[in-house]
Amino acid sequence: MTTIASGTDTLTQNALTVLQPGFSGTTAPDWLLRRLGEGLASVALFGRNVSTPEQVAALTAQLRAEREDVLVAIDEEGGDVTRLEVRTGSSFPGNHALGAVDDVGLTRAVAAELGRRLADCGVNFNWAPSADVNSNPDNPVIGVRSFGASTDLVARHTAAYVTGMQSAGVATCTKHFPGHGDTGIDSHHAVPRIDVDASVLAERDLVPFRAAIAAGSRAVMSAHILAPALDPDRPATLSRRILTDLLRGELGYEGLIVTDGIEMRAISGTYGIERGSALAIAAGADAICVGGGLCDEDTVRRLSDALVDAVRSGELPEERLADAADRVRALSRWTAANRPDARTAGAPDEEVGLRAARRALRVTATEGFGPVTEPPFVAAFTPVANIAVGDETPWGVAAELRRLLPGTETGSFTGPDAGQGALAAAGTRRIVAVVRDEHRHPWMAAALDTLLAARPDTVVVEMGVPRAEPRGSLHLATYGAARVCGRAAAEAVAGA
Repeated sequence: MTTIASGTDTLTQNALTVLQPGFSGTTAPDWLLRRLGEGLASVALFGRNVSTPEQVAALTAQLRAEREDVLVAIDEEGGDVTRLEVRTGSSFPGNHALGAVDDVGLTRAVAAELGRRLADCGVNFNWAPSADVNSNPDNPVIGVRSFGASTDLVARHTAAYVTGMQSAGVATCTKHFPGHGDTGIDSHHAVPRIDVDASVLAERDLVPFRAAIAAGSRAVMSAHILAPALDPDRPATLSRRILTDLLRGELGYEGLIVTDGIEMRAISGTYGIERGSALAIAAGADAICVGGGLCDEDTVRRLSDALVDAVRSGELPEERLADAADRVRALSRWTAANRPDARTAGAPDEEVGLRAARRALRVTATEGFGPVTEPPFVAAFTPVANIAVGDETPWGVAAELRRLLPGTETGSFTGPDAGQGALAAAGTRRIVAVVRDEHRHPWMAAALDTLLAARPDTVVVEMGVPRAEPRGSLHLATYGAARVCGRAAAEAVAGA
């Protein structure tokens, strides 16, 4: 049983309990340990907190020495969004690749193995999966994080993912309610708006969340999106109509509701993080995710003080804050009761991610194509990094081709002169052009035009959403940029 430090009043304890903050470094700072003793119940891990699985296990043990029932959360979707393997790229393909295979048993197995690895590191709460239906092909923030553009496909794989992950004792957090798929703006930067009828949202975007709830997802994450058909005034994270009336009332959901990162510009740039946090809890959220950017003690103090002040001013009912804190504690109890036991856990399946990536690969070859047998030049056409993905995680096929064909060289190119730059750098070598969402980047399509006009034997590897027509002597669609997706593509290029 966790003992809260004397002198911390119940209101402050509850305010701390609903926060899910991050921190800097690979060991827990003193301020974080002290706050755990005062009522903080959750800690979030990001890529900056991770070096090795052993280090993460030591870190989570350090946290549990201070508070044994602490929720240790992470944003580990696999695929493009990985924190556990932020320095190397993920051992698991992401949702889009799993949707392309469309084998719910495989999705369940991938999620179970990912959950096992998280549990081995002491992580018991995962801000995943994305249940967004990627209905807008120009979506800048979801894309390959979605299982696909089909509602039914997304629903069945969301349920499979929830079942697999939670079988390992790691609570899932299905996101981004009520659906972030039909957006053309990244909520890290501004408030996206979805202008469709409520019936469209019900029949398209809400269906995967219904499936997740039926599968027992222990948490749901709100989206910072404005859906006027549901609430014309406030984004979902701050909307009682969406979180309480719709999610709790109509959908019957009883688990934890977590906000997306409260410091994202969609909230911080319009309401501020303090007022945004108070409005979110008042609307029906139970926990405030923060720490992707703001990760110091002052942020925790500002938010806990804002919640206490909101109660004292009457803006936030005290019983609503207490109810939110109780839901956090209930999830802590669930994770404790479902902690994996080595005696009953299934055997590890360390190759399931690679098998899935190989199955997801789609190959289109011209007549007479032969595999690349000499070290090629890999031209990576690199778009601006999605903030959710981050720019520190390596991607592409160069590392894997270098392993198969020693002497492989590579370069990164962007902008209107990317094609000419790649041609000049490649010299006489065979070119492997790697793109990510070619259909969203006119400069990228133009670069491929330049390459293929001069070098028709160019191999094209699409590591984003494959909507552009296949072209090149060999066109590979990986449905994601995880390390294992790069390996599967490199094997096909080299005929391995």
